Amino acid sequence: MHLFASQPGGYVDDEGIVDLQQSAADIIILSAADSGLSALASAVDTLPQDFPSVRLANWMHLLKPAAFDLYQEKVLQNAKLVVVSLLGGEGYWQYGFEQLQFWAQKKGRTLIIVPGDDSEDEALFNACTVDYQEAFKVWRYLRESGVDNNRHLFHFLGAQYFNIETTWQDPKVLPPCMIYMPAHKGSYQQANLNDWRTRWKKNSVNEKAKPVCLLLFYRSHLQSANTEMFDELILVMENQGINPLPIALASLKDETCLALVNTLIEKSDAKLILNTTGFASNTKANADLASEPTFIESPFAKDLPVLQLILASGTQEDWQDYSQGLRSRDIAMHVVLPEMDGRIISRAVSFKSESHFNQRCETPVVRYTLHKERALFVVKLAKAYCTLASTHNSQKRIALILANYPTKDGRIGNGVGLDTPQSTINILTALKEANYSVENIPADGTALIKQLLGSVTNNPNTLHQLPCWQSIGLDEYLRFFKKLPIENQQAVWEKWGSPEQDPKCRNARLMLAGIRLGETFVGIQPARGFNLDLLANYHDPDLVPPHSYLAFYFWLRHEYQVNAVIHVGKHGNLEWLPGKGSALSENCWPDIALGPMPNFYPFIVNDPGEGAQAKRRTQAVIIDHLMPPMTRAETYGELAELENLVDEYYQALGLDERRENWLREQILQQLRDSNLLQELTGLSKSSNNSDKQDDEVLSQLDAYLCEIKEAQIRHGLHILGALPNADKLADTLVALLRLPRGKDAASSGILHNLAKDLNLKVDGIDFDPLAADQTNWAGDKPEELKRICDSVWRTQADSRERLELLALKFMHTYILNDEDVTSLDNDFPRTKVQIRYIRQTLFKALQLSAHLEIQSLITGLDGKFVPPGPSGAPTRGRLDTLPTGRNFFSVDNRAIPSKAAWALGKKSAQALIERHLQDHGDYPKQLGLSVWGTATMRTGGDDIAQAFALMGVKPIWAQGSQRVVDFEITPTMLLKRPRVDVTLRVSGFFRDAFPNVMRVYDAAVQALAKLQEPGFGNSIRKHVQTRSQQLIKEGFTEEMAWQQASYRVFGSKPGAYGAGLQGLIDERCWEKDSDLADAYLNWGGYAYGSSDGVEARSAFQHQLSKLEAVVQNQDNREHDLLDSDDYYQFQGGMSNAVNVLSGKMPAIYHGDHSNPAVPKMRTLKEELNRVIRSRVLNPKWISAMREHGYKGAFEMAATIDYMFAYDATTDLIDDYQYEKVSDALIFDETNQQFLREHNLPALEEMAERMLEAKQRGLWEKPEGQEEDNYAQALQNLLLDIDEHKESMS
Repeated sequence: MHLFASQPGGYVDDEGIVDLQQSAADIIILSAADSGLSALASAVDTLPQDFPSVRLANWMHLLKPAAFDLYQEKVLQNAKLVVVSLLGGEGYWQYGFEQLQFWAQKKGRTLIIVPGDDSEDEALFNACTVDYQEAFKVWRYLRESGVDNNRHLFHFLGAQYFNIETTWQDPKVLPPCMIYMPAHKGSYQQANLNDWRTRWKKNSVNEKAKPVCLLLFYRSHLQSANTEMFDELILVMENQGINPLPIALASLKDETCLALVNTLIEKSDAKLILNTTGFASNTKANADLASEPTFIESPFAKDLPVLQLILASGTQEDWQDYSQGLRSRDIAMHVVLPEMDGRIISRAVSFKSESHFNQRCETPVVRYTLHKERALFVVKLAKAYCTLASTHNSQKRIALILANYPTKDGRIGNGVGLDTPQSTINILTALKEANYSVENIPADGTALIKQLLGSVTNNPNTLHQLPCWQSIGLDEYLRFFKKLPIENQQAVWEKWGSPEQDPKCRNARLMLAGIRLGETFVGIQPARGFNLDLLANYHDPDLVPPHSYLAFYFWLRHEYQVNAVIHVGKHGNLEWLPGKGSALSENCWPDIALGPMPNFYPFIVNDPGEGAQAKRRTQAVIIDHLMPPMTRAETYGELAELENLVDEYYQALGLDERRENWLREQILQQLRDSNLLQELTGLSKSSNNSDKQDDEVLSQLDAYLCEIKEAQIRHGLHILGALPNADKLADTLVALLRLPRGKDAASSGILHNLAKDLNLKVDGIDFDPLAADQTNWAGDKPEELKRICDSVWRTQADSRERLELLALKFMHTYILNDEDVTSLDNDFPRTKVQIRYIRQTLFKALQLSAHLEIQSLITGLDGKFVPPGPSGAPTRGRLDTLPTGRNFFSVDNRAIPSKAAWALGKKSAQALIERHLQDHGDYPKQLGLSVWGTATMRTGGDDIAQAFALMGVKPIWAQGSQRVVDFEITPTMLLKRPRVDVTLRVSGFFRDAFPNVMRVYDAAVQALAKLQEPGFGNSIRKHVQTRSQQLIKEGFTEEMAWQQASYRVFGSKPGAYGAGLQGLIDERCWEKDSDLADAYLNWGGYAYGSSDGVEARSAFQHQLSKLEAVVQNQDNREHDLLDSDDYYQFQGGMSNAVNVLSGKMPAIYHGDHSNPAVPKMRTLKEELNRVIRSRVLNPKWISAMREHGYKGAFEMAATIDYMFAYDATTDLIDDYQYEKVSDALIFDETNQQFLREHNLPALEEMAERMLEAKQRGLWEKPEGQEEDNYAQALQNLLLDIDEHKESMS
């Protein structure tokens, strides 16, 4: 029977030591606070020599069961008293908590476990072997701490448990919050505001008033006399012209502390807060707890910006050597959780070091030491914010920066889902209204871009032909360049040579792309350099930026001296430069370029991962914005004609045989003519044209047309600070309310409410509109739905469509036109409740979004606090992400996967297995899955949960917590299928944000590889053993062979990002499929998990060569496969590499997780067909893009690029699809004229890309056709464009 029991994984997220090398003692005190242990060690030194022996240790080093067992054997076995200060409750150290209770069962042993914070924990007190009063007293001694309290603690323990005759006093309660004033080394004094005012006055003789900044730190630093680091930081602040007001406090969650802090903010007229405390006070951070619009305010009395200073728990040496910067515990405590309070993440300013070794306690005494260079960086950033707050707007200079990749003139202003040029116009207008120096604002976004194109851009072909309005002399540039760390100088010089060799150097000056509108600068972000060194695309993922890149930011900072920058739209390349993932050093390229500059970043709300990258690597304040308006694709053109024919056919069925047969032939002929027949799925393989097969075709066509019709697509782009027009807004409201968020009327799906109100049922059960298919509708047909449209009402899908149309009508009538809802009382009671909810909450949140998206930016530029808010996809039920216009935050990295994600991951894994069985007649054995940080943050870890489920592993969450602390293995006999061996290719941001998740996954792989099970179901063990044996034969040691064979998590080189294909595709610098495969391997061939990014190209190559399937999931419909380069790079890149290495294209699947209740698994070909039909060829989308001028044309060009790239990597785009896309976007007279007027470079790029598809053989001419008409037409178009450009020069 033991075979049917799940087995614990035994994983512990431990980065510490195993053997503390202590000897046995009478008293053992364990705590997670090094500062507290240091204070206890000082107290022990004051005790008599005959006092019972004492050992002090940090229990975080004992998290691993093996480490605890060793410590118990060497130290605890002979101890008489163990005291544990347990931060996080029993769930945080489950093994130690349980084992200590076993230890305490032996006679003569005393166990006291108390909370490690100021919150009582009944479970801990109940685990003690002493009564509550005694345990409580020990708790208060430890919490109040300080020299006297610690000394009396030991006296109390000696008297109470060792019968020592000594006196002790009850814990002395220290103030929870106090002003700190440095006195002399090793001591401190409590001060008041007047004391500091005296010091400020003394330091400000003959100077103008300096800004006051609060410095908040934990009271425990005072209690342990660990203040030297803060004393040094205070001096740095003073030297930079800041008046510090240091405050020691117990916690920002403590009302008394917060009240005093707020009083001091008011009395001191503070401008900013430097905060060194960890965690968060925001309680609305978890999406599971709030699916309604949220409003999170600052806990402070004034809207002051808060800079989060990181006091790392590791050593400076570890930080310097570790490419990701911070370990996972520090990421959670000092980055992720503070982000939830809207704090601006700065840098690590302090590290732990050993002050001395306490011989009596056999423990190192730890002190915090200041990193003076990093501290100076943060203080300069604080000073910059204070300058924003104190300078009149008319005296400020602001730079707006537009991303530009690919580095072509048709692709300026990259911003996912955003009309970036028009949004820039809105920002400029708002700045002018706020009295910033802004002049001659262009009429619209297209006019802005045309003005930018009138001078140098990143286009190498026009660099020396166009004027340049700003530049930096080489002497000035080199003056700043030579201040960089010498190793960075050498790296640039070795890679790019002298600045004179830079393509942007003209007349001994480096040119900068941009224009000045008054004192406000609008610039084009320079290129990373992959366009300059094409070979770097193959082998250099951590390419250093060229001189012209650095010159751009140096000019802004030092020459033009802007007060702040605004990077407009997701996303630029600054935050992706090489360097640490968080807590950057002076050698990291984002720091080198931007420096301590306030950085504001309008960013789409549904992309928390890439936004978090900007927050953590470029101190960005995110100003999140709405997704584009959403709509149903509906049918059009030949699809609409087919839909009408199908409806007529089913109406004629059984009534008029001649008409039935005629319609049948018409449908089948049009299917062939339109190539739709190729897109139908699930058809039998027989070539027999029987009536039965025709029926099957008609049935599949009916379902496919419905699927296209109901597909959600973007209906234009978002414009910062504006809501879409009424029709688009009504569609978007329905999209936001489509998925149920609960069972009550207000949170039910809008279609579900209408269906219930209309009493729609299927077989006596309430009709679920989201599950509607082509089954004939046998239910009632209420008049309200009959009147809503004239089309045939035949199927369940037709019922859903009518509900959609009724919902749209209600949005117009009761929301946008604000008509009286009392008319809904009788017939639509549930819908009425929801309409009121929309009016009172959702619609107001959307209106507030439009206001805040601009106002929050102005607020931030005023040096004030921008409130935080959750991030995610609003149309996936995440209404808590509204209103936008906030500094969004992401998920706790320790809570991945969440329980909700696990539920979805299991369903998705099962859907994948069933689809593979259906397609291939066998279970998948080895597959590759791309896992992205941003999707993980949006969903709570759908992808990683799916991978766990495929392997037969379940996460274990800590009791009373969302943290994943372990995993358990489900036996194959319970799985009832073989395990699937899943290889992960993680994104660079996932690597940085979720190192703990990679370690859990790696631990699960190792456990499965070592697990002996009956039968042949454990494919992971089989594959690892087989590969390991091969490597041993090749000369590897057993250990190295096992390690290489068991790597399953691969990613970019430490400090680098991307999958390596974008540059090759953009710059056309590849010849064969193997070129793309080489780049994918080179960029992704680094192993993670137990390893921190070791080179493992051969292991990655081996894994890819064995994959049967490649999987990519998509969690929302606010974007699709053909509006992002990431999909083709990761999914296409992996598929192509598998094909090159194995000689066979894998099965390629696309997981649709947009409805978490019903994940769907399609082939990639099916999904590409859906996207091309529902969006790319759709006049609804095309006309919506035309409304956005230059950026709309940009989106069309990008779509063609991504379609081409998918074909280059997967060979899944058919010739007829190239033809249809060319006809719709390039050769259609109306659209071509639009492109010529608004973005001629985009038209040129589109034609060049389509011609490239011809030249590479991806798009072939029809069989039997002598002339390639499309190729000739494309060539003629390009010649015409060239002639036009020559005539204009």
